Amino acid sequence: MTDAPVTLARDHLRSFIERIERLEEEKATLSADIREVYAEAKGTGFDPKIMRQVVRLRKMEPNDRQEQEHVLDTYLAALGMLDTPMAAE
Repeated sequence: MTDAPVTLARDHLRSFIERIERLEEEKATLSADIREVYAEAKGTGFDPKIMRQVVRLRKMEPNDRQEQEHVLDTYLAALGMLDTPMAAE
């Protein structure tokens, strides 16, 4: 009877591991599919690097995206890379 808890734990662990392995396989398949879509888009003239940026931005909350854009503009202006009064200094 003392083997029952060990067997149960082993089976439970095996189940988790097998689920993770299946999900990892699905993730690899999805990643390959996504790469194919980017390649197809590139073939029609779109820039995959910019598309990835757009996808990342669309995942963000609007307030977070605006805050990030504001900080980026501030940094660019400080480096003189924008036409702003701050850049002229």
